[in-house]
Amino acid sequence: MISEILALVKKHENWRGKECLNLIPSENVMSPAARSLLSSELGHRYTARERFYMGTKFIDEIEQFGEELAKDLFGAETADLRPLSGHVADMIFAACFSKPGDKLMCVSPEDGGYPGLWHEGLAGLLGLKVAPFPFVKDAMKIDVRKAEETIIREKPKLIIFGASLITFPHPVKELANIAHEIGACVGFDGSHVLGLIAGRQFQDPLREGAHALFGSTHKSFFGPQGGIILADKRRGEAMKAKIYPRFVDNAHWNRIAALTLALAEMKEFGEEYAEQVVRNARALAKNLHGYGFPVKCERLGFTQSHQVILDFGNYERGREIAEKLQRANIIVDCVIRLGTCEVTRRGMKEEEMAKIAELIKRTVMDGESPEMIKREVAKLCSEFQSIEYCFKQ
Repeated sequence: MISEILALVKKHENWRGKECLNLIPSENVMSPAARSLLSSELGHRYTARERFYMGTKFIDEIEQFGEELAKDLFGAETADLRPLSGHVADMIFAACFSKPGDKLMCVSPEDGGYPGLWHEGLAGLLGLKVAPFPFVKDAMKIDVRKAEETIIREKPKLIIFGASLITFPHPVKELANIAHEIGACVGFDGSHVLGLIAGRQFQDPLREGAHALFGSTHKSFFGPQGGIILADKRRGEAMKAKIYPRFVDNAHWNRIAALTLALAEMKEFGEEYAEQVVRNARALAKNLHGYGFPVKCERLGFTQSHQVILDFGNYERGREIAEKLQRANIIVDCVIRLGTCEVTRRGMKEEEMAKIAELIKRTVMDGESPEMIKREVAKLCSEFQSIEYCFKQ
């Protein structure tokens, strides 16, 4: 049995880690140093704020070190690394500043918003009503004028910016004053763009009027899978006081150690990394558009984030294309969103984006043999096996 389990993991690591082009925008790769901390002795241990457990002095120092790094990196008054995922971070924010019957405003899933905030997700769980942001789909942007009117009319208790499909900054600065005037608590779910925010290449929600920035730590941010919360002093301390025992007990301290190292890497290399992520996304979009792919937002320069969105009209067609690309070892989701986080961290630049676009075109449009394309993909991947934008051991 053990040999079968280890063999499956090995097969996955060889295939996804060495032979595939990963273009899923919600995934990334950790540095070898950060990844090694996930298997450290910390993975066996507990700690607790009230010092119930002994033997935690180094764990507590790691957590404090990570919080200070996070506050410095994002310019936040408070930081918390304990959320186990971006979804849990969303839940903490929403639950701490609302009660059943209150109204939440966010981007609808129909417009690319995160389904986990919607009726079937946290809004339903917490008994919140939901009002969607007015949205311009062709531009992948919130309609600022209509949003102002909607905020005044609906008077939401919570306003959460951010989305699963996010190619351009959200109008936090333009709408924050109105939100504050009606007493709304403003959050930004930066799950997808956290690394770009840290690298100062997208927007700065905490300076633009958001009370809190939260989300996943493994998408454009290149840490372990998990979550983070950054906030002003008032909201941050209110959330920190309730995280344990309401939302998180064991926060997985090996994960927090890996996240702390990723924060240090982002502080040192984040700007260079984020700049290249965006350059790569634009280069990939431009090349795909040149081949005739339906890349959204041509007139706006396609994207200002790590995402390139192809609009094939419906999910079924997207799945058909995603499955075809998978047979050629090009990994995408079924929307189709293409992300440049992982390929950038492996050292690829604009020249490689042109090659990737060509491989996608030959697979989807030209109908070339997936086996033939797969060999070229594996060769390209073999040339980019080291992780960049990190401390070298």
